[in-house]
Amino acid sequence: MLDKWTKLCIIILAFRRCGNLGDLCNGSTPDSDSVCGGSNPSSPAKKSFEICLKALSFLNLKYVRMENTMEIRTAELSDLDAVAQVEAECFPAAEAATKKALEARLQSYNNHFWLLLDEGKLVSFVDGMVTDQKDLTDDLYENAQAHDENGAWQMIFGVNTIPAYRKRGCAGMLLKRAIDDARKQGRRGLVLTCKERLLPYYAKFGFVNEGVSGSTHGGVTWYQMRLTF
Repeated sequence: MLDKWTKLCIIILAFRRCGNLGDLCNGSTPDSDSVCGGSNPSSPAKKSFEICLKALSFLNLKYVRMENTMEIRTAELSDLDAVAQVEAECFPAAEAATKKALEARLQSYNNHFWLLLDEGKLVSFVDGMVTDQKDLTDDLYENAQAHDENGAWQMIFGVNTIPAYRKRGCAGMLLKRAIDDARKQGRRGLVLTCKERLLPYYAKFGFVNEGVSGSTHGGVTWYQMRLTF
């Protein structure tokens, strides 16, 4: 679940806490304040180092457990309640899709809902219709019937992760899956809109900023981004 940059940050923080191993080992004697072989087992440095090792071990085990319990699948209509709950957690009321709208989407293109579950609990999802329309306009959000399974562009309507699972790479996993599926299905690419602060995030996946969108959804400014294969 953790991306390489998050892992790197954990390692850097761990070494800041533990200190430089080479410095701790230099001049090690049975009585020295060192963490190396032959050092005083009761020394403060050795104890500190052991605490750090346990902490890193815990983080790693927790990470592995999380990866092993995660599942990505497409949605069924029976997922409606869980999807609506996550949507409501992730967006202000003015921006969130209603349960009725989500139901219509699931009925029309449930196979374009990518769900991430942790031990059966929905923690994140990405969804959007397919269309030949090149730009993502506001009318598409409410018109599930506009979906065209043979369309050229995979639209991304929502990227939703509940607060407790954010900054763990959940959204990234789903976006990569959506991108891979769109490529395999022969689409021309994917289109999404986002707020300005998220432009760098989506750029990491290959999306290119096309400027301010014509969308007035939720009364905020949106930018359209496109990934072309």
